[in-house]
Amino acid sequence: MNAPISAHRPIQALPDQLISQIAAGEVVERPSAVVKELLENALDAGATQITVRLEEGGVKRIAITDNGRGIAPDQLPLALARHATSKIASLTDLENVATLGFRGEALASIAAVAAVSVTSRTADAPHAWEIVGSHHGTVAPSSGAHGTTIDVQDLYFNTPARRKFLKSEQTEYGHCAEVVRRIALARPDVAFSLSHNGRTIDHWNVSEMARRSAHILGSDFAEARLAIDESAGPLRVHGYAGLPTASKARADGQFFYVNGRYVRDKLLVHAVRAAYQDVLHGDRFPSYVLALDLDPSLVDVNVHPSKIEVRFRDSRAVHQFVFHAVQRALAKTSATDHGSVPAPQMAAEVGGASTWRREHEQTSFGAQLSATYSPSPYPPGSRYDGPGVAQTMDSYGALFSGASGSTDAACAPVTPYTAPAQSMSNDEYPLGFALAQLHGIYILAQNTKGLVLVDMHAAHERILYEQLKNALDAQVGGQEMQVQALLIPVTFFADAVEVGTAQENRETLQALGFDIAALSPTTLAVRSVPALLKNADAQTLARDVLRDVREFGGSRVLIERRNELLGTLACHTAVRANRILNQPEMNALLRQMESTERADQCNHGRPTWVQLDISSLDKLFLRGQ
Repeated sequence: MNAPISAHRPIQALPDQLISQIAAGEVVERPSAVVKELLENALDAGATQITVRLEEGGVKRIAITDNGRGIAPDQLPLALARHATSKIASLTDLENVATLGFRGEALASIAAVAAVSVTSRTADAPHAWEIVGSHHGTVAPSSGAHGTTIDVQDLYFNTPARRKFLKSEQTEYGHCAEVVRRIALARPDVAFSLSHNGRTIDHWNVSEMARRSAHILGSDFAEARLAIDESAGPLRVHGYAGLPTASKARADGQFFYVNGRYVRDKLLVHAVRAAYQDVLHGDRFPSYVLALDLDPSLVDVNVHPSKIEVRFRDSRAVHQFVFHAVQRALAKTSATDHGSVPAPQMAAEVGGASTWRREHEQTSFGAQLSATYSPSPYPPGSRYDGPGVAQTMDSYGALFSGASGSTDAACAPVTPYTAPAQSMSNDEYPLGFALAQLHGIYILAQNTKGLVLVDMHAAHERILYEQLKNALDAQVGGQEMQVQALLIPVTFFADAVEVGTAQENRETLQALGFDIAALSPTTLAVRSVPALLKNADAQTLARDVLRDVREFGGSRVLIERRNELLGTLACHTAVRANRILNQPEMNALLRQMESTERADQCNHGRPTWVQLDISSLDKLFLRGQ
């Protein structure tokens, strides 16, 4: 065991070299951190072409060349000095950072733990200039094209203990490559090239986001994604969200950018995850590439030296905006392709942070939902609106009342059916018309494209689930939350933070249907809960609500628990396998699918229908070959 440091050692100033090495421990965690910092500097310099060369996973060498503005020779020493930067000069600049880098620590920290040389040439310079080592190095003439090359060799050569913590060459290279891909994904307008040990691994030409994301995330993502582009006041979110049917077992396909900066933010991850909750199984992860653009003054990027964490000035507004934008995209049914759900009030809500917060907290929970999200995407007067659809739904409900797997005589066998020629020609019914039922599980239908296969239980489950949600939204919207008073209040031990949250947010909790009172500095009592959740565990609900109110400034527990309950009810109510459907029943199911949001997936994220077009059928039978 090492001897303890003497308590009598005097306080002394640390040498500059040791200070830089300590700072490098925060900034230069591993070779990938060096790649990240240098790529961000290249982009801030306006580069349109960037080349990344790695050797031995980046430990032996990291060389990054760009065609940006370059650095004047008299500025080269400052580029390697600590706390020297061209990107901010005052507190106002720090509060409105529009660049990826701004701390002025990266190059100095890297130079403290590696051998660094910087070669740069500005557009008006006759030749390049080079500095080696640190800001004390000599600036000398050199050769090179317009732009900058930063060569980092022998990382951690002077801190061998730190080098022992590095992983294998392949692992370190994998982390570096992932950083390059993240940054390349955010900037399709910039060409990137990546090589390792002298072999070119990846190259991305200048392109648009659709092609760049397909190149990096793969063809599976490109073939199963939804485009998102919504704006509201100072906020804009755009990019692609993967279909629930293309979900993964790991969360390695999730990329979120804030003002062009890749971030791992719990609030944003939660917003997207909540938007997928109705269409994705709990142990699966969606893939997405989303970018949030907003005024730099509304987000604090000076949270951590790695700059991978951010803090929003109005986190609730950002969460709700991202949540509803992704939710609306997922609510589309690809069979109808009816476009985005209108959100006329969203811009007014997010137009100003203080106004949004004031109006948001003064409305009931149901009113908040109805104000930001319309339960039906179909405009009045459309073919999905009006008595025709209502009558179809009523008749369909009557057909299945009390039916749970029975095969009584009332369900007549399916007879051959020919769709009206006019309806098929104008594709008024995207899912077509029923032809037959297969093994009591699937519906076979014909549309203008070819053959449609429908999982009748999964489809009916989604229809019932959405109807239950819409019915409750119509009942609750604009009214006070219906609550259930507890005959005997539920008391439980709470820490100081929970007690303080309950006291400070009493009105918000009451708007959500909760009456949570502090009995002592360490005890909370739940006196009432939302009527919809009267059978749930009151203590668990209370802790979840308090946690969400504390972390996000509002609560989505009510929706999540309510939807979970409705999903279970819909699953148990939906038509079962081996339930023989007659032709009107099958066609009624198809019509309801066309008028139901999220009808492409059941409540667990499984597809409800698939399309086999004529060309695919021709290939099965080798027609035309």
